[in-house]
Amino acid sequence: MEDPSVLVRKLTRKNHRLESLLKKYKQHSHLQHALIQLSEQASTVAELTLLYPAIHSILEQYLPSKSFYVVLQNQFTQGLELSYFVDEKDGISVPLHEANHFSQGITGYVFKNRQTLYLKRQQMEQMSAQGLFKALGTQAEHWVGVPIFREKTIIGVMVSQNYAPDQHYSEQQVELLEVMSLYLATAIERVKKRELLESEVKIRTRALMQSNEALNTEIEQRKRALERQQILFKIAELATQFSDIDDVYQQVHQIMRSITFADNLFIALHDKASDWLSFPYSVDEMTQYKPRPFANGYSELVITTERSQLIDTKRAQVLIDNEIVKRPDNYQLQNAATSWLGAPLKTAKGVIGLIACQAYNHEYEYNHEDVELISFVSNQIASVLQTHLANQALKASNLELEHRVAEKTKELRQTNLHLQMQIEERKKIEQQLYHDAHHDPLTTLPNRLLFLTQLEKTLQKYQRYPDNNFAVLFIDLDKFKDINDELGHQAGDQFLIWVSKAFSECIREHDLLARLAGDEFVILLDHLSDRQQAEDVAKRLIRVMQQPFCMKGLCMQSGASIGITYSNKDYKDTDEIIRDADAAMYYAKNAGRGRYEFYHPLLSAASTQSKQTEYHHLSALPIHFRSTEIVNMANHGQHIVMLEAFGEHPVLGSTSFDILKKFAAAKDEQLKIEMQLLSQALEQAGRVAKAHTADVLFACSCAILESTTFAELKQLLSQHTSHLSLLFDESEIRYASSMQLENLKELCSLGIAVGLNDFAKDRCDLALLSQIDFKYLLLSSTFSKRVLQQNSYDVQLQGILAVTALKAIQVIAKGPAILNFRSLLERHGLSLFFGKQQSLSGTKPSEVPSSHESLPL
Repeated sequence: MEDPSVLVRKLTRKNHRLESLLKKYKQHSHLQHALIQLSEQASTVAELTLLYPAIHSILEQYLPSKSFYVVLQNQFTQGLELSYFVDEKDGISVPLHEANHFSQGITGYVFKNRQTLYLKRQQMEQMSAQGLFKALGTQAEHWVGVPIFREKTIIGVMVSQNYAPDQHYSEQQVELLEVMSLYLATAIERVKKRELLESEVKIRTRALMQSNEALNTEIEQRKRALERQQILFKIAELATQFSDIDDVYQQVHQIMRSITFADNLFIALHDKASDWLSFPYSVDEMTQYKPRPFANGYSELVITTERSQLIDTKRAQVLIDNEIVKRPDNYQLQNAATSWLGAPLKTAKGVIGLIACQAYNHEYEYNHEDVELISFVSNQIASVLQTHLANQALKASNLELEHRVAEKTKELRQTNLHLQMQIEERKKIEQQLYHDAHHDPLTTLPNRLLFLTQLEKTLQKYQRYPDNNFAVLFIDLDKFKDINDELGHQAGDQFLIWVSKAFSECIREHDLLARLAGDEFVILLDHLSDRQQAEDVAKRLIRVMQQPFCMKGLCMQSGASIGITYSNKDYKDTDEIIRDADAAMYYAKNAGRGRYEFYHPLLSAASTQSKQTEYHHLSALPIHFRSTEIVNMANHGQHIVMLEAFGEHPVLGSTSFDILKKFAAAKDEQLKIEMQLLSQALEQAGRVAKAHTADVLFACSCAILESTTFAELKQLLSQHTSHLSLLFDESEIRYASSMQLENLKELCSLGIAVGLNDFAKDRCDLALLSQIDFKYLLLSSTFSKRVLQQNSYDVQLQGILAVTALKAIQVIAKGPAILNFRSLLERHGLSLFFGKQQSLSGTKPSEVPSSHESLPL
């Protein structure tokens, strides 16, 4: 038999094991019950503000403290922010009013180490003294911090603490907090998604309700408009179906009463032969109207001015003070109307009378809507008094009016049906999502994705049908950063919205305006016939951006730099188009902003700086001259030749210096090029004039009229006795400085012939012709083409011809089609136009060594 003491020890060990198993079972049971409660709360709670108290109430059942808070990391600022806070000692103001409370305290220490930490007060004081963290707020006796993870990323810390020395946390309670933290991130994410979904549902519901309210309002307005149209139609119909004129007067009075205040109404007729007023119909509570001579009353004012008159007590006093209206001596002031409305009865023979309504003692005040109504009624009554022929015409007019009302009714029904279809379409969330994915959320303009998709389609279409030209405008807003800095980012957003609306009004309905990013916009212009159409759009955009943007009493001036690329058969993909438009935009911005530039191969001709310098070194380019004969249809004895300089560019080939000069490295270089080209042109002009006895025209820049080069210019011109006439571009003359204009006038006084080139390209400024004694005026090809296509430009052309005839200026036309031009010139009396272009010697430039010369700059 076994020793009883041994049996007791065995039973004791078994009891200990059973108690341990029972404790573990209780722990797992508590943990399972807590997780089930957490899952139920995450599924049922609709807001995060309700989720945290629910979690706290669960933990209170198993933890020895009511002090609990949750800190989460802000995904934008990366700082730790308080999401929930309940404490037995400190209020919520304590952590909120202390700077960097959580990042520098023990909570931030747990967040950085990513491990659970259980400390007693003595341990916290020791670690705080070591500088591991700062002791903030009331010191707790027991503190437990558990990190919260989403997958492997830490997103926050969950903390429980108490202030009683004997209420420590057991390992099971710490483990419970750790397990709860594993599920807390998922629960938070579920509640956030539910909040977001409910918010979107509310927003969609509110939008649909607003749409329905707007639709109901519009339907009510259309119903009222239809009722007014039907009433007016009845009046028109009544005026054509009369048998007795007195019955017509009475029925008109009844209809007027149904529309406005017409208790007092009269109709008066004016006999011009006797100069008397008669009143065939009158209903009035104060006055009995009898025939009387034509005087200076309200009725006479309507007939004399032949306009409807609205007179209240204030205007009546003004009319009397100015003696426009005179009252008889026996007039009783108490019987005066406080509001009077009259309209003339007009016929083909003139005004025959009037119809008038009036109110006493401020019973009713007439307004402008009543003026329109009585004007219409007066026209119908006047029509009744016309001849039988006029009545028949009026009946036909009424039939047409009836048809128009029916059409309007049909349109209203179709519009209502269309609006109902729109409501159904708005319910389709997929379409809205597609719209959101392809449009900018701020301006609602198409975004980069939609623009590139449309540009790809346009490019493919152009490759199949080369006649369908297109253009891309790359727009960068000037001083946008200043607007953000001065007025704030909210003002910057409002400015972008204003710009998108303004740009939309500058393009056609089928053109595409998109916002790429920030202050960059692009426009796709399709179905273009020439580059001028793209220029017109760019000019409209620049004019719009010249308007100041104002907000909160502050105004800022912006602008737009625009780069334009035109359709080209060499383009293979959309990236090339966007690249070239962007390059042209940067060139426009560097050239002074607030302007546009077309893309030119020189902007990307070289990939290295050294090659780019070589290409732009215009002094190294060989040059030659080409002449264009000016055909004279009236006098074949007069010869005029247009001279133009060309450079042999290594990339572009033979290119006009009018284009190459734009890419000069500096202004000084451009001035030198201008003077050297002019010197060469004077030599060539001497040869041409000597051989053909011709006047030679040569285009120059207004830069040579600067004070720094004008003396050199006069000396150069004095050394050559040729028939060279200097042509200046009309757009440069328009914006020339006063010094440049004075120098130009001095050239004219010295007997040097000057002309105006490319006139009426943008605007037809005839005042410019009267300021300078021009000898020649060259119409722009754009204006000539418009004259050919639109008759409205004939008036402008006639004005140009009238002024030039007075000033003895010779007008030269150039354009796209010589045959069409000849008929145009003959019809308008012009005799000069551009002929065929050729080299000076009649051979190719490569075969004329004398015409290829390097400029010695």
